[in-house]
Amino acid sequence: MTRLRVEHADVVMVGGGAAGLSAALAIAEAAGRDATAHARPPVVALVSKVYPMRSHTVAAEGGAAGVVGDDDSLEQHVADTLAGGAGLCEEDAVRFVVERAAGELWRLERYGMPWNRADDGHPAVRRFGGMSRARTWFAADRTGFHLLHTLFQTSLRYSGDGGVVRRYDEHHVLDLVVTDGAGTGDGARDRQVRGVVVHDQHRGEPLLLAAPAVVLATGGAARAWGTSTNAGIVTGDGMAMALRAGVPLRDLELLQFHPTGLPGSGILLTEAVRGEGGVLLDADGRRYLADYGLGPETPVGSPVPRTMELGPRDRLSQAFWRADRDGRTIPTPDGGVVLLDLRHLGPERIAERLPLVAGLAKQFAGVDPARDPVPVRPTAHYTMGGVRTDARGATEVGGLFAAGECASTGLHGANRLGSNSLVETLVVGRAAGEAALARAREAGFADRNAGAGAGVDPAVVDRAADVADRYLAMRGRGTEPPAAIRAELGRVLDADAGIFRDADGLRRALATVEELRKRYADVHVADTSTVLNTDWAATVELGATLLVAHAAVAGALAREESRGAHQRLDFPDAGDVPLHALATLGADGSMTIAHAPVGAPPGAEHEVAAGMRPVTTSTSFSAGGGDA
Repeated sequence: MTRLRVEHADVVMVGGGAAGLSAALAIAEAAGRDATAHARPPVVALVSKVYPMRSHTVAAEGGAAGVVGDDDSLEQHVADTLAGGAGLCEEDAVRFVVERAAGELWRLERYGMPWNRADDGHPAVRRFGGMSRARTWFAADRTGFHLLHTLFQTSLRYSGDGGVVRRYDEHHVLDLVVTDGAGTGDGARDRQVRGVVVHDQHRGEPLLLAAPAVVLATGGAARAWGTSTNAGIVTGDGMAMALRAGVPLRDLELLQFHPTGLPGSGILLTEAVRGEGGVLLDADGRRYLADYGLGPETPVGSPVPRTMELGPRDRLSQAFWRADRDGRTIPTPDGGVVLLDLRHLGPERIAERLPLVAGLAKQFAGVDPARDPVPVRPTAHYTMGGVRTDARGATEVGGLFAAGECASTGLHGANRLGSNSLVETLVVGRAAGEAALARAREAGFADRNAGAGAGVDPAVVDRAADVADRYLAMRGRGTEPPAAIRAELGRVLDADAGIFRDADGLRRALATVEELRKRYADVHVADTSTVLNTDWAATVELGATLLVAHAAVAGALAREESRGAHQRLDFPDAGDVPLHALATLGADGSMTIAHAPVGAPPGAEHEVAAGMRPVTTSTSFSAGGGDA
């Protein structure tokens, strides 16, 4: 059995992006306020497989939504979000985030966030798709970059010697350590998290971080698709950990395709381009969106909320799909494209408000957007579903929380409105951190002076060592090349689990994903080194991606309706009752999809006869075409 280094923490943050940093700052600031009430300050282990400033939050461009000004209201923001979510939003989660959104954005202002300014000196706001008012705070088109810088720099106040935040940069979390509780025996809700198993990529050794509370903040899983806006690190790690721990993944089939990505690379051109007045043109130079239900056509350079280019993202991507099939796109080696025209904005406004977009277009498309339209097409972008949590990020496993894109609080429903996601990382990240701190206080804070591993249950150490053994044994064995598995996964998801789906395509995709999971059991890792072994690390990530992709495709096949970002050619109408899809993993590796009404508490999953069917998939469902 592998020898483990064992360290204590009170709360472990898995992920160093906006959600993880927000949670860590919430704990650090609370510890500062309560310093006299507790002899020992808490220890927060902030674990990231990359340096935190390389977390995917850095790629967010457009902004974060929060109500300011007399022409807007919290109720209007709630209404816009519920309308965009197409019946699958959890209203308590929507209200929880919306009511706290502006407060978190003002908190960033106090931290030093360089928001763009209106003439009166207050933070400026811009229009965003699906929003009826201009309420999106922004920092040019690098909002995520500046937001992540601001959070990270603020966290440095608390991360020195003896500080609350203890950083574990470039440490790869392999899995959760979860034990059965002594409660009612009621499935996942009777289980307790006891820490995480980590691989220290610099020392080349496994580590158990023992803790009574863990916050998953690992981002989404859209990188599973072949063409995506997501960075290579966005591999569904936290979702897969939660699924293996018995927590359902909710609504993973609801994958948002952003309408304006660069062809081939999938690089995002922010919705802020359209909020500033950019327009979409077909091959003949016509604004085509009005022909697909997004009209009436608006004056060029004068966008109208929720109309034409400022419609919800799902509807713009669907309009592209229809225009492509109507022969209105421009053929390229990477598929049909339409044109994103910014020329009427002028070079000065583009340089002021959209400098990143201009640079991306020049570098990756060879186009100066001040002179020529930019070719774009939809690309996989955002995972609306994720680890099922309540509005504050709590799961049904004791001590386990999730926040940000990896979580499904119910905020986004069937289609996320742009700029709601960044503010969710702040609001739910902070709430999850506060809840995790309360959990750690119940357990009693760790003694910083205790020896390594002191007081850790030997059974927990043994379980963690088993996890480490399983992953480390992957090195130097197997015959299946991971690159081939990864390429085939991206190809089949792009082809059969895209903007529009049908049963035949989804069955093909499901059969392929199941076969890829079988092949992964014999995956080949050539590099046997212990330190900074990227071959092995990427293969570990691929296992998580396959698991999450399996849940997404199975959920898409089981959801026999069209709702929000999930559109079925064979079931074009929405069902009468909006239902969540819940994916669970069997001990034999099978994936089961059940359904539960919106607003139902955990445990309310039930079979639905019409339109939504429970599915258990290993191979039989995809091969036979019927219920297993």
